[in-house]
Amino acid sequence: MKATKDANEVGKLETSRRQFIGRAGGTMLMMLAGGRAFAQSRKQGGEFVFLEAEQFADRGGWDLDQQSMDQMGSPYLLAHGMGIPVRDAVTEVSFPSAGTYRVWVRTRDWVAPWNAPGAPGQFQLLIDGKVVKETFGTKNAEWHWHDGGMVTVGEIASVALHDLTGFEGRCEAVLFCKDEDFEPSNDVAALTAFRRKLLGLPDQPDDGGDFDLVVVGGGLAGTCAALAAARNGLSVALVQDRPVLGGNGSSEVRVWPEGKTQQEPFPHVGDIVEEILPQLKKHGVTMNGGSASYYDDAKKLDVVAAEPRITLFVNHRAMEVTTEGKSVRSVVIQSTITARQQRVNGKFFADCTGDAKVGFLAGADYEYGFDEPLMGSSNLFNVFDASKEEEVLKCECKDKTALTMAYEEQKFEQPFPRCPWALDLSDKPFPGRAKFSKKGKDDLKKFERMWYWESGFDKDQIKDIEQIRDHNFRAMYGAWDALKNVDGLYRNYRLGWSAFIAGKRESRRLMGDIVLDAEHFKSDKEWPDQVFPCTWSIDLHTPKKEFQKGFKGDEFISQANHGKYSGLYWAPYRCLYSRNIDNLFMAGRNISVSKTGLGPVRVMRTCGMMGEIVGKAASICVKQKTTPRGVYEEHLPKLQGLMKEPG
Repeated sequence: MKATKDANEVGKLETSRRQFIGRAGGTMLMMLAGGRAFAQSRKQGGEFVFLEAEQFADRGGWDLDQQSMDQMGSPYLLAHGMGIPVRDAVTEVSFPSAGTYRVWVRTRDWVAPWNAPGAPGQFQLLIDGKVVKETFGTKNAEWHWHDGGMVTVGEIASVALHDLTGFEGRCEAVLFCKDEDFEPSNDVAALTAFRRKLLGLPDQPDDGGDFDLVVVGGGLAGTCAALAAARNGLSVALVQDRPVLGGNGSSEVRVWPEGKTQQEPFPHVGDIVEEILPQLKKHGVTMNGGSASYYDDAKKLDVVAAEPRITLFVNHRAMEVTTEGKSVRSVVIQSTITARQQRVNGKFFADCTGDAKVGFLAGADYEYGFDEPLMGSSNLFNVFDASKEEEVLKCECKDKTALTMAYEEQKFEQPFPRCPWALDLSDKPFPGRAKFSKKGKDDLKKFERMWYWESGFDKDQIKDIEQIRDHNFRAMYGAWDALKNVDGLYRNYRLGWSAFIAGKRESRRLMGDIVLDAEHFKSDKEWPDQVFPCTWSIDLHTPKKEFQKGFKGDEFISQANHGKYSGLYWAPYRCLYSRNIDNLFMAGRNISVSKTGLGPVRVMRTCGMMGEIVGKAASICVKQKTTPRGVYEEHLPKLQGLMKEPG
């Protein structure tokens, strides 16, 4: 495997850090002012320093969140401590000159969209260990520049983000400016232009290479597509905007992959799925949200690394698409760490993004309806007993050292703060809680690691994903607050892990020559081009009425509506390519299905098998100089022949 090496990223990062410092303030700061007039007095000069939060030398316990890059233009750092402050993010800064600067921090009060009290995402800025007086994350529902006042620094200073709560504080950038009257713009276009100019990034993307197949999206579908294509002789680029592969089936999201593989009459379809994510025996009701080891991120990366024809671009997000006529020619991808862009050219493209981003930008036909509730997104979580040594040793907590020391001192109690800004569930029912239910008993197995903690039924799963994820947080924290502090339960328990990357179920769907519908499953319609087996039910989620009272529009618990069919259905190849973009495949939950057709195809092992078929079909396209549609019309026996071969 050819890959974007960490060393190269570090080198570019060090170069960009040197570009943080600006001396010619007039032109540069006018860009950040968004064209607005600002103070003309230059007694202090226009000297400034701009820090991208994601480029802090040591991020400490803060996580990098790229989910809203399309809306913000940049990723940000998130203090995801589940109620326990995370370790400081720290970097060293060289200033143009010593003196007094006004400091601005780009952040937001993440619960303000609900008019919730408390501003839980509070954090401080430390300069050489001294606290800037203003506390950040306390104002404004939108991302904005929070004025931190005047600070005095030397030519070199240490700058740190100091989390105060562990409750999802967030920082996108820090700006120091000697012009104390300057106010930076919140306009995303102006901010993007400013940061790219300041970081010394070129106006045109770097050359990212030419490939037979460019796969965008490194979930199970995309990873399997890349492997299948490479093993059939193609040069492949695999683009993934996280540091791990697997998407919903990775340690970052931990949705347990479902769907039966290796079914007759094509028992080798699913070989790659089983290779990179072998099935494990279920323990209990669910494997969702379990240990990171179940999802084996390293194995997926190792298998991809063993393929010399794959060039892997991790921590890169597709931002633009170039088309010519009815074909995609290239994608522009951007590093989530350095912001540097590359143009990746391809003969064929596979959109495995889940959100159908490549197809959408290319002008592909798609569906995404809001006439009825969408299926929402989940952020899975788990809990553990801090009085049990084996659970403490397995803990993935960011404060594991302190936790272990407390255990050795037999200090097992795990207090949890009240959360007035979370969903008020003090007198409300929710799964696993008996106090306000008509029947049942308190049961942690029905509370933690469960798929039905879900929200965003009336939201855009692309544009509103930050708010959807945050509402999941408010539900989780509100429920745990109720169990711990209202009901007085689980004295020695604490939250152990929670996904901050949302696990999506429904988004845009690209339209192909066939739009697969639930009625096709129910009637057992047969296709001449059957290529991947579906074994999951017609599983569609809606808000569960039992838990809606008082939360209309802010539902947080779903129910699954399972439609039945024969139990094994072979879906057609013609729903795996675009009907109006000539060289575009798709695999995953963005394939050509109706709303009801999405139910049985969206589980991950099934999505992985779609990827295997796309990779094999792409090899036929290249070798036979045809199109994805041409594979069906002229070379279907060749595809079926490849399906009979080991993956």
